[in-house]
Amino acid sequence: MMFNPHTPADRAAMLATIGADTVEDLFAPVDEAVRFPTLNLPPVLTEMEATERLGELAERNLAPKAGSSFLGAGSYHHFVPATVGQILARGEFYTAYTPYQPEVAQGTLQVIYEFQSLVAALLGMEVANASIYDGATALAEGALIAVSASRKKNRIVVSGTVHPAYRAVLRTYLSGTGVELVELPVPTTGFVTQPEDFAPYLGDGLAAVVVQYPNFFGGIEDVRAMGKAAHAAGGSLVVSTYPVPLGLLTSPGELGADVVAAEGQALGVAQSFGGPYVGLLATRKQFVRQMPGRLAGMTTDSEGKRGFVLTLQTREQHIRREKATSNICTNQGLMATAATVYMASLGPRGFREVATRCYQNAHYLADRLAALPGFELALEVPFFHEFVVRTPEPVAAINARLVEAGVIGGYDLAAVDPSLERHMLICATELNGRASVDRLVGLLAG
Repeated sequence: MMFNPHTPADRAAMLATIGADTVEDLFAPVDEAVRFPTLNLPPVLTEMEATERLGELAERNLAPKAGSSFLGAGSYHHFVPATVGQILARGEFYTAYTPYQPEVAQGTLQVIYEFQSLVAALLGMEVANASIYDGATALAEGALIAVSASRKKNRIVVSGTVHPAYRAVLRTYLSGTGVELVELPVPTTGFVTQPEDFAPYLGDGLAAVVVQYPNFFGGIEDVRAMGKAAHAAGGSLVVSTYPVPLGLLTSPGELGADVVAAEGQALGVAQSFGGPYVGLLATRKQFVRQMPGRLAGMTTDSEGKRGFVLTLQTREQHIRREKATSNICTNQGLMATAATVYMASLGPRGFREVATRCYQNAHYLADRLAALPGFELALEVPFFHEFVVRTPEPVAAINARLVEAGVIGGYDLAAVDPSLERHMLICATELNGRASVDRLVGLLAG
């Protein structure tokens, strides 16, 4: 990491440039009561001491090893091929920003174009953008697309089985916009939203129904029926999803989705303690002018050669903010590149094999857990690689003992609802083979 200290002469030059005599003058507009608070900072360390201290703190993290983590809930431990890191390390791709100058950025623009093509094919949609920040913001932006395209309809109905963090981001996005947000309760029996649960809210003014597939609890709901109900009421169907299950499951587009949002972390992006991740967003062609962010297009230059450019930028984001459909002006370019390399490396057959192994490992795990005294499967519908299991004691206590053995357990659903303290959301990916599952089951049995 580079260290660039400012000398007293540097500070004096900067202050003179902005017309301030001292640093105190610079902060004069800040209220005096909070201007220079007393900071309870530790003693100053040398660089060597600071490095040692940071290493000690880092060692307190339990980084998942292959097969040692069963925690999902939106972030998944998958194998990342070496090709991903090798290509990301190349200087010409090493940026998270969208290039504006096609004459010097053909490689990056081509990657974005290929990313869009792969995402559109995977999600079963007609057009995808150049990526967004993460799955939560992608879902919020997708819901706003439906509102913008609905011609003054302003009600969004969200299933209670959508990721709770995503619903929180959606609430934040919609605050102060005049859009009515109806959130269905979390169905603690069966953990599945039924199509008829939306019926009371499908009258005039419906802009969109928002569902997750598979849902936050791992269940596969009747998305097709939900879409038909939304369309019959004049609204759109917005689906939040994850890409790996789509290696086996019918795509959201084939089920009737109008807008699809997804978290692309599982596509070759490291978990990295929570980010940066990459949001996928795709729509039907009729909504393309409501899409936020960037779209890369393919064209020919004056000599007839193939080239790539940015196209259909939502210019209101830059110059007419009051008319903007979104304030997102860039994308997660580096993470989108990782996802592109991952999908291209695996190809359709490899991608399907990863999905198949996830499915098989998760169902082997479910069978082994269901046979343990005190454990019981709580889902009442098919699942892909994540499911809810009732536990004989609070999940927090179970997970604490698993950590001592070097294993990261499932997600404690008490964080969603305190009444679910004995419900664990547990996941298996292609890294959780039989030996990994058998070790976990042995620890739980003991």
